Order: sequence, then structure tokens, then C-alpha cells
Amino acid sequence: MSDSPEKPFGEPSDEAAGADHARQVGRTDDIVAQMQETIEKLVADDASRGDMKILSRTLRELRYAFKVFAQYRERRKVTVFGSARTPPEAPAYQQAADFGEAMAAHDWFVLTGAAAGIMEAGHVGAGRENSMGLNIMLPFEQSSNTVIEGDHKLVHMKYFFTRKLMFVKECDALVCLPGGFGTLDEALEVLTLLQTGKRNVAPVVLLDAPGGGYWKALDSFIQEHMLQGGMISPEDLSLYKVTESCEEAVNECLHFYSVYHSMRYVRDRLVFRLNQPLSAELLAAVNEHFADILTEGCFDQRGPLKHESDEPDLAHLTRLVFTFNRRDLGRLRQLVDCLNNGRITP
Repeated sequence: MSDSPEKPFGEPSDEAAGADHARQVGRTDDIVAQMQETIEKLVADDASRGDMKILSRTLRELRYAFKVFAQYRERRKVTVFGSARTPPEAPAYQQAADFGEAMAAHDWFVLTGAAAGIMEAGHVGAGRENSMGLNIMLPFEQSSNTVIEGDHKLVHMKYFFTRKLMFVKECDALVCLPGGFGTLDEALEVLTLLQTGKRNVAPVVLLDAPGGGYWKALDSFIQEHMLQGGMISPEDLSLYKVTESCEEAVNECLHFYSVYHSMRYVRDRLVFRLNQPLSAELLAAVNEHFADILTEGCFDQRGPLKHESDEPDLAHLTRLVFTFNRRDLGRLRQLVDCLNNGRITP
């Protein structure tokens, strides 16, 4: 019996996928019990066969995807979105290939939808060993590209929502090249998740082909209609970067993690993990210029909290701990930029 929801495309290592199994034993019993209770309630609710099939398929798809990605969680990944219909001779195709090659050179995985066009270009640039894919099963245009086809880092999915969850959950940066309805859907959903705090802060680059105006036009629309209409805040514009430079796109992804490493909520406190301590001068400036995003107290530089003991690999990192209001996510992104730049940016 295949472990995949569809057909096997190579198995991830059981040893790698289950490396932390012993540590997890006992920590998930309550969650498993909740899942079992939910299934029992579905039966008691006399849920239709169609509804049960959706839930069953969703669970199977995500379980397998989690297993595949689990062994690669220690390596950073960039998700690349863009049209499946972009031909190889198009400037945007070469832009995606150049970007994929550059990110792979910095030891990043390039994660795409695994089809043709921009998705193929990202994989062509990165090479098979540095590529991961989440293919959507459609009756047209969506066979896997030859770079990733048959690789164990390729997952086939039936539902767009499970696929988009994995694209966003498993990546450390997102880069969008020109595309159709699907690309716009993906780009705007990512911005929505960042704006509402449903996704941890991450760099988002809207990358045009050289001389192109696709994302510049969207940026103009956002500023003219959304910002001027009061539907977003000025700080929300900090959630993304528009450029036609591959080098700038690469630098945006890499620089984001130069000082900032990751984040985690511990009860009512937000914990930034940092690759290096902040100077006393910068910490004072942060407390002065970002006090508006605090609900109480100040920004405290310290070691790990005791509730972080389940992540011993991160124990050596400096912590910046504060009570974030969980509302001003654009300002939170500006804080990350401040930490990485080592100064307050007007």
C-alpha cells in the first residue's frame, strides 16, 4: 500500500521523518484524543459521505505532506509563485530561473507548484537536488515538470487549500512573479495572512521581469485605492517589496534573516530569536520608536524562556521579548527591518 494519498513518488526516509518521535511521545496524546472525538462526532452528526470524503482526503494529504517536509525543516525554503503558461523564451521565465539558481547557491530550497512556466523555471535554476514541489491535480496543464518529476520531494495534492497551506507553512520567504488568477490569489492571500498575524513575519517579494510593470501596476492600485481609501494602513506597505531586480529579490530574502532568526509566542509574550545581540544603543532606540506596538512593559533582551525548552537547538540565540498588541503587523515587519539594519529607518 502506498504511503502517498495518490501513487508513490519515492519515499522520504522513515528515520529522518521520525527523528523526533521519541521527544513527541506523550506531548500529542491530547491532540490525538481531540481528533478521535471529532471523528466520532462526525459519525454522530450523520455527516454525508461527500463531507466525510473531503475530511478524509484532507487529513491524508496533509499527513503525507508533513512527513515529506519534516526531514527538511532545518533548511530554509523560498516559495515561488507565477504563471504555468510563461514560455521559456519570456523574460520572466529567465528571471525565475536566475532567482532559483541564486537562492540554491545560498543553500535554500526552491518550492514551487511543480508545473510548467515560472514554476519550472524556478526548479531549472535551483536544480533537482534543491527543488521541492507541491503539484495540484487538474484535468489540464498541470503535469509535473521534468526537473522535479519522480522526486521524493514532490507531493501531489487534490485540494488548493491544502496546497496553499503547505506553501505558506513550510517556507521562510515568498517570491511572486507575474501570473494569472491563481498567482494573484496566492500573493494576496499571503499578504492577508501577514497583515492579520495568521502567518509569522516573512519577506514577500513581488518580482517583475526586467522592464516589466505587472507588480508595479498592482502596487499602484493598492496605494491609490486601498491605502487612500483607508482600507489598509501605511505600515502595511512594509509587508512586501516590488522590484524587477533578481539581485534585490535575493538580498531581500537573505537580509531578512541576517539578525532576525525566528519568532514564537509564549502566552502573552512575543519572542524574537536573534542571531546576534543588539547593542545597548539599538535596544534603547527600539524601546523609544516601537513603544506603540506594546501592550505593556518594554522590549527586553535576554536568554530563552523556560517554555522554550522544547527547542534546545535554538537555546544559544539571543531573545528579544515583548508584549505585542497583535494588531500592528506592518509595524512589526518594520521592527524586523530595524533589527536587521542596525538602525531606526525613518
